[in-house]
Amino acid sequence: MPKTALIIVAILYALIADFPAFSQSTTTPDPLQYADLADLSVSSPVIAHVTIKEAIKVDPKRAPNAPPNTQRYYIEASTNALIRGLGGVPEMIRYVIDMPLDEKGRAPKIKKKQFLVFARNLSTGNGDIQLSAPDAQIAWSPERDQRVRSIVREIVARDAAPAITGISHAFHVPGTIIGEGETQVFLETKSGDPVSITILSRQGQDKIWAVSLSEIVDEAAKAPQENTLLWYRLACFLPKSLPEDAISDTTAANVNQARVDYNLVIQDLGNCIRSRPPEYREHLLPQ
Repeated sequence: MPKTALIIVAILYALIADFPAFSQSTTTPDPLQYADLADLSVSSPVIAHVTIKEAIKVDPKRAPNAPPNTQRYYIEASTNALIRGLGGVPEMIRYVIDMPLDEKGRAPKIKKKQFLVFARNLSTGNGDIQLSAPDAQIAWSPERDQRVRSIVREIVARDAAPAITGISHAFHVPGTIIGEGETQVFLETKSGDPVSITILSRQGQDKIWAVSLSEIVDEAAKAPQENTLLWYRLACFLPKSLPEDAISDTTAANVNQARVDYNLVIQDLGNCIRSRPPEYREHLLPQ
């Protein structure tokens, strides 16, 4: 090939190399939503990044309670990193999991693969753990690892948002000018820690609302950002409308305004989207 042609080929190759392949510039969205990972994280005293060392198939005759179209495995895994767990976990942990068969009825090959496991530590001494839910072993990736670590940091923080169990009472106070006023909604929590929502109406301004995590309404409080622990506590566990027995106002106008303001909060929070089967959440520990 002539020298000039070689130079042209080299230039073209260099130009092509500067452009990443299309497949490298696109990413597949994680099917697990923030609420899915939060459900698992808040209910699991032990969260670890592991590598499967042994995946021993259990004879179906010895696992009569396994769900249909699944293969039960006895797992031995090495701990790569402990993400959550007081007292730590041993280098090797063991647990049982039922994994779905593929469309041809074949069991998945999981040996040497990396996973995030969400579990209850049954015996710290020998490393036996119990998964928090049937699907509490999820494929590991750097992105998932960071998402779970971010959630755990919020969970263990001293000022962590508590689990919401209901609404204790709500009321609306009209302002001195027509159209102005304030609605307060006081929430019930599992821990008993105070949580309240305040919705303010000011003439000529959009309504604003905020959440306070103390007995005193914090003037600097704001509405929570989506995909944070506080957002999850509210969006996923608040009732869609104010319960009748929670509204303490005596006038029909105030009662109606309290409902309208509460509906604004629910609308702003948006839907709590989950992709995991609802029945799997029944296995989780109380939050």
